[in-house]
Amino acid sequence: MIEKYPHWAQELAKKYLSRTLNQFVIHGNVNDLVSIKDEDKHRYLRLKTFMAEEFFGARDIVLFYDRASGIYFRDQDSQRDFNRALAGRDSLIGTEYAKKLPKDPVGAFNVLEQYIRSRLDQKKSIALIVDFAETIVPVNEAGSTGSEDRNALVYLLKWAHDPLFLAADFTTVLFTENLSDLNRTLVQNPYSSELKIPLPNESDRLSYIAQECHPDTYEEISEVPKPVMAQMTAGLGFLKLKSILQNAVQNSEKITFDSLTAIKKEMIEAEAYGLLEFVTTDATLDNVAGHKNVKKHLRHAVEALKSGRHDVIPMGYLVCGPVGTGKTYMVTCFSGEVGIPMVKLKNFRSQWQGVTEGNLEKILSLLKAMSPVAVMIDEADAYLGDRAASGDSGVSSRVFSQIATFMSDTRNRGRILWFLMTARPDLMPIDLKRQGRAEEHIALFPPETEEERIELFDAMKKKTGIKVTENHIPKTVLKGNTHYSGADMEAALTRAKFKTASEDLEETTPQILDQVFEDFLPPTYPEEVELQTLTAVSECTSKALLPERFRKLDRNKILTRIQELKQTIR
Repeated sequence: MIEKYPHWAQELAKKYLSRTLNQFVIHGNVNDLVSIKDEDKHRYLRLKTFMAEEFFGARDIVLFYDRASGIYFRDQDSQRDFNRALAGRDSLIGTEYAKKLPKDPVGAFNVLEQYIRSRLDQKKSIALIVDFAETIVPVNEAGSTGSEDRNALVYLLKWAHDPLFLAADFTTVLFTENLSDLNRTLVQNPYSSELKIPLPNESDRLSYIAQECHPDTYEEISEVPKPVMAQMTAGLGFLKLKSILQNAVQNSEKITFDSLTAIKKEMIEAEAYGLLEFVTTDATLDNVAGHKNVKKHLRHAVEALKSGRHDVIPMGYLVCGPVGTGKTYMVTCFSGEVGIPMVKLKNFRSQWQGVTEGNLEKILSLLKAMSPVAVMIDEADAYLGDRAASGDSGVSSRVFSQIATFMSDTRNRGRILWFLMTARPDLMPIDLKRQGRAEEHIALFPPETEEERIELFDAMKKKTGIKVTENHIPKTVLKGNTHYSGADMEAALTRAKFKTASEDLEETTPQILDQVFEDFLPPTYPEEVELQTLTAVSECTSKALLPERFRKLDRNKILTRIQELKQTIR
């Protein structure tokens, strides 16, 4: 019987049948449909409907509770029985609950406990389903928990290990989207068990699409083949798929590759509360100027990913180097070349208790469902924090632990690819830079040779859209006396465009280019740039990726100089 249920429901059944647990916390994809396999066909039900009518279909009584609706019932027979019991209690002790049931958790739980105990004495089988559990027993520090939250928590903890409840056929199920939104005492209670509902995988999505749309109908509404659509909609649930299909039918808007990509982007960003941002680009590594050896190295990873060799891909990359060397652009172009989506983590931290951990839990669940996916974290030294962070009730250290644990899950190798970018890799905790997390350390530097400088100049000329009367390389670029980063070169060319406009010219002359580049002084922070350069050299995990002048430097001298610079900059 239970074989037709999804894996998480089978696990729930096995744990309950062990007769050692009667309280379960179900989290994750709780707002989606549940797939039930009946022979060659699937049925799709809402989670509460599935639990009440399928999973607990044989129970005598199924009760529901949430803060907004209060207590309600699976069927009218259960409601009539409850009303009779309530009327009897009112006449006995003088209450008036039959006229108006309490909706607050403590009042409702008090009424429910008396009713449940009376029916368990009659050998009735009962299930209680509590929705939006995070609003009833929210995460809180012990000292800041209100009396209502504490009392509601006590009821749930008591029911989980009450001998009468354990011996009888009674089950409490709590629904919440993020486990980290719940009171930790409840989550860590040995008498409770938590189960996660994952987002549907590719085969689940394909089955849903195939069943929802007749082949002829599907061809009318979509240019995207079903297997490709199942692949492209990674990270979306059944209800999101239903919305896409119904929109195409109702509004006669044919699904195309471009429209599906845009819809998925919009839906996932909304699902992640706007905390994930898709990075889109038409550029590839061909658009990156310089960094010849680094591009060659990354192209090997592209080939491995495209050939399905996930086992040889690093868990993540640490991309470092002085400011303006194109770290973000390099990673963006990598995603364009490999053809997998790339997302950027936005600020998921909140001032409210428990919200930060809940946001991160949601993000990490989506990343797993979206795989293969690349994740970009800019300014990683400031963004990720470390294990020793204090002053925020331990939130930063818990966040760091969540990310570090997720990054080191080898099941995600080649499926979730991390890119941590920073100009100061020395400020990042070793935990994130070690093997098994950000394994490959790549260093980027300003152009070293004349060929690299010319290549960078041409790339920035194209990017800025400057119109020139003839091909000309400024003398200062050819000489190499001034070190230009990509950002410096772009700024100088933008200044040349400004001078061209101020002289009322349509195109920039060689004289203007020479004048502007001769006049242009890149911002000079020599000690900071030297520190960023040397820390990048010391972090790089491949000698072949370093410029020639850094390969033979004595490592101990580099580390000594780094310490001297840190003392000076302070």
